[in-house]
Amino acid sequence: RDEETQGHSGRVTDLATQLASRMGYTEEQLVHFRRGVILHDIGKMGIPDNILLKPGPLDEDEWRIMRQHPLLAYNWLKDIHHLEKAIDVPYAHHERWNGSGYPRGLKGTEIPLSARIFAVVDVFDALISRRPYRMALPVYEAINFLRQNSGVLFDPEVVDLFLQMMEEPNDPIKPIARVDQAYNSQ
Repeated sequence: RDEETQGHSGRVTDLATQLASRMGYTEEQLVHFRRGVILHDIGKMGIPDNILLKPGPLDEDEWRIMRQHPLLAYNWLKDIHHLEKAIDVPYAHHERWNGSGYPRGLKGTEIPLSARIFAVVDVFDALISRRPYRMALPVYEAINFLRQNSGVLFDPEVVDLFLQMMEEPNDPIKPIARVDQAYNSQ
C-alpha cells in the first residue's frame, strides 16, 4: 500500500539472504527464508492508512495498533502449507534479544534464528532510509547503532557476521557499496 514498504522489502531481501547463507542456511532453507523476508510486513495490510501512512511519529495508541502487524501476518499465513517454514520472519522480526520486542516478548535464542538474522538487516535498512518524520542516517551511524545494540536488541553473533559481510574486501561488489549506491540513487 505504500511505495516505501515495497522498496524496503526489495532492498532487504538480497542482504538478508546473503547473511542467512553465511550463517549456514542450505538452499532449501534459503527458499523458505526468502519467502519470509518478502512477506515480513504483510501484516501491515491490516493497519489503517491513517496510521501506516502518518507523516509523523505515532502516538501510544497508534503504536499499539502498529505492533499488531506481526500477529496479523501470523494469523493470515499460518494455514498456508507451503509457507509454514517461512512464517518465523513475519511473526518474530520485531522480537528483541533482551526480550523487549513484540508480539510475544521472546528473548535470546527463543527468537527463531531466521527472525534474528532478518531483524539486523531490517533495522539497518530502516535506519539508512528516509522516513516522512526523519532523515536517513549515514551508513556509518547505522553500523554504530548495530554495534551498540549487539547483545541488547540483536543477537551478537548475527551482528558480527553482518558487519563482517558489509566490510568484506574480497567481495567483487561489496555489500556496503551496493547499499550506498542504492540509497544515493533515491
